[in-house]
Amino acid sequence: MVVPVVPRAPLPRVAPSSVRHCRSVASRKPVYVSHPSNPAVLASAYGQLLGLLVEAPEIDAVLEKMVGLAAEVVTPAVACGLTVRRDGQPFTTAMTNELAARVDEIQYGSGEGPCLDALRQGLVVQVDDPTRESRWDSYRPHAVAHGVRSSLSLPLTVEGEILAALNLYSVTPAVFGGPHRESAEAFADKSAAALTVSLRQVRHARVQHQLAEAMVSSSVIDQAIGILMAQQRCTASAAFDMLRAASQHRNRKLREIAAEMVTTVSGAPPQPRPGFRMD
Repeated sequence: MVVPVVPRAPLPRVAPSSVRHCRSVASRKPVYVSHPSNPAVLASAYGQLLGLLVEAPEIDAVLEKMVGLAAEVVTPAVACGLTVRRDGQPFTTAMTNELAARVDEIQYGSGEGPCLDALRQGLVVQVDDPTRESRWDSYRPHAVAHGVRSSLSLPLTVEGEILAALNLYSVTPAVFGGPHRESAEAFADKSAAALTVSLRQVRHARVQHQLAEAMVSSSVIDQAIGILMAQQRCTASAAFDMLRAASQHRNRKLREIAAEMVTTVSGAPPQPRPGFRMD
């Protein structure tokens, strides 16, 4: 889906010297990079991602850590951003500095650019020199004005779906080829794997929450059934039928009817079923 071009005032140019020692949004500390040809750098970065996952943080923290590590793994990068899609619209969910945010935003406003191509097509997009490019007429001049001289956009595929694009920017032309691109692609693969684990943790936590709510509902309904059995001298099945009939007649949830009954009889809101204990 193409994002409509929104007229905007020209953004001030970011000088190359102002982004060489950028500050990470996540850590607010200078990002110091290592040589990309060292396999230990990639292993360390992946280890840090996995270590973060063990702490089960919010997924935003994982994404912020991811872009910071990307700038460490791929040394020519002076800025890194992560583009995701929400409700069909792209936006930057994590970045190392303002340069990444501004250049990403130019692409969203114009509806074209390397990060959008990577996100839409699932392909790595390498730009060695935007001044020699013939693509992205609405994006290219603004990127050059902001000091971007090369870029690399890598799709992150999670469970068969292109979920995000990792965008690396440099103030030097043609720096993302050869070993640098290999390092970036390897890190993107590791990031996609970490993102898969993180999303599964989120889904697992959501399921646990739903199960907990279901157990509370079941406990409240059981209490209401017990009250009806005592009042009406009937079976549990008959008491449940009474609750269900009341729910349908009043057009209210069964749990709400049960909770109201328990509160009326006990004088207090229903309490969850106590846990099992072994003394």
